[in-house]
Amino acid sequence: MSESLRTAENPAGQDRPDLQQAVQDFVDAGFAGVQMRVHDERGAWSGTAGVRKLGEAEPPPVDGRFWVGSTTKTFVATLVLQLVADRSLGLDDPVADHLPDLGLDGRITVRMLLRHTSGLAGYTGDLGPDGTFVPGLPAVGKPWVDNRFRTYRPEELVRFALAKPARFEPGTDQSYSNTNYTLAVLLIEEVAGRPYAEQMRLRILGPLGLTDTAVPGDSPDLPVPHAHGYYRYQDGDQWKVVDVTRQNLSLLTGAGDMISSTRDLHAFVSALLRGELLPAPLLAEMRTPHGVLGYGLGLFVQDLGPDGGTVVHHNGGAPGGYGALMIASPDGSRTLTAGLTTGDAAVDPAQAFPAALDRLIRTVFGSGRAAPDPLHP
Repeated sequence: MSESLRTAENPAGQDRPDLQQAVQDFVDAGFAGVQMRVHDERGAWSGTAGVRKLGEAEPPPVDGRFWVGSTTKTFVATLVLQLVADRSLGLDDPVADHLPDLGLDGRITVRMLLRHTSGLAGYTGDLGPDGTFVPGLPAVGKPWVDNRFRTYRPEELVRFALAKPARFEPGTDQSYSNTNYTLAVLLIEEVAGRPYAEQMRLRILGPLGLTDTAVPGDSPDLPVPHAHGYYRYQDGDQWKVVDVTRQNLSLLTGAGDMISSTRDLHAFVSALLRGELLPAPLLAEMRTPHGVLGYGLGLFVQDLGPDGGTVVHHNGGAPGGYGALMIASPDGSRTLTAGLTTGDAAVDPAQAFPAALDRLIRTVFGSGRAAPDPLHP
């Protein structure tokens, strides 16, 4: 695998060896390629490491598009909160009042969806009482590879989850569940009376000029330029690697289906945290950590210790091939955004991911120890 690295945008980029090394650390940990952007008091820096495509030497495009996975949730939470700001919706409204046909527990509120405190089971699987993973709809391994172009409808995803027992009584605990955010999409469409993708364009993408960002629906195509992502899986007694650059992310509608770039993720999260998208009281609630996850309304909030301050973040991962980082200071003045692709490494790069991410966070935001959420499918 190539260890080529390119810097761009900042003429002084070569003077940031710490950032260059932090990007390279991910490639050394087994990722095929990384593109990263940092905005801080020294200005803007962007760089790439690794390769755009296995078997070739070209590095990933510095402003390539990628599947952002669960980073989508921050966009969707922002849409919901804009409807709250418009008084079209209340944070403590029972979701069943707006979506009566689903048979939801009447105690589940809008706030619970955005905080992951509804207790709803996840349609892509959950951890069982003994800590083992209980599969749901095909989201890992050969079953996902074989079904990665299948189209799902959000109602189908939600009804699959509702057929499972609740994990806990609404509001009594916290458990990360994609179901919450797919339900949020249905809520947006019901209240706004328009499709989720259209609302995203009208309310967020268009006003901020996010031309690299899209809600692709059931389209499996990733716009150019982009790096290729790969998935290593076991098929019987054999291990195989497949190019999964094309995949249908309707499996994660509202929970992990969007496409973006490091430039657009920076523009979005910095505008959000500066108060350009939401009134101050709702933004404050978004940045207020809750429960065992330290999750506000669509954002994780993390204390890095006395030397690192606080960061807000939402990282993500598509079921295969791609990951995203979106991390910022609470006021949006310092941001780190990145897209990662997995390759053919025999060792799962996710195992080395926490240590590489820890070093990166400390490099950009301070010396406190940090390990933001893993790449949620």
